[in-house]
Amino acid sequence: MAALSTVVGAQPAIKIVALCGSLRQNSYNRGLIRAAAEIAEESIKGLEIEYVDISPLPMLNTDLEIDGTFPPAVEAFRRKILEADSILFASPEYNYSVTAPLKNALDWGSRPPNVWGDKAAAVVSASGGSSGVRSQYHLRQIGVFLDLHFINKPEFFLNAFQPPPKFDANGDLIDAQIRDKLKALLLSLQAFASRLRPTRIN
Repeated sequence: MAALSTVVGAQPAIKIVALCGSLRQNSYNRGLIRAAAEIAEESIKGLEIEYVDISPLPMLNTDLEIDGTFPPAVEAFRRKILEADSILFASPEYNYSVTAPLKNALDWGSRPPNVWGDKAAAVVSASGGSSGVRSQYHLRQIGVFLDLHFINKPEFFLNAFQPPPKFDANGDLIDAQIRDKLKALLLSLQAFASRLRPTRIN
């Protein structure tokens, strides 16, 4: 999914890196990220979303850190996070928490120097049962230590299995009302990241 390059006036676009906690190709959470990128491109000026795949990351092992460097996949991932203004997490719920791949990505990014610090963040979830509520609250707790600043409102929880269908067979979001809620979250994240950016850069 390519990044957009919109620039509004003299202000560069807010750059969002989107991460998905599910590695499944047709994951509904990946579908939310695709929908978010489409919404930004079609109707939100000055917002740039790039999906970054976390599947190439090795499991965290500090033996892989040699002379202050990380494995190539980790270096590339950390660079993407460092260059972003904000993070959009799509977090399904596994066993009342975030998924192992997402926790692994968070941990790699936190290795000194922490690349998450002072960035705005938002989280969406498409899951069954509690709709991802527990995973989101756990992610917010992790964010406290990482100095990630999550928007408080709006929250976005989606029971992906409750009728009528929200996604098609490819995992693409087809519900117009849900797209509107996703747009509201993106606008909130954009506004918060805009307020934080001067502080983070200085």
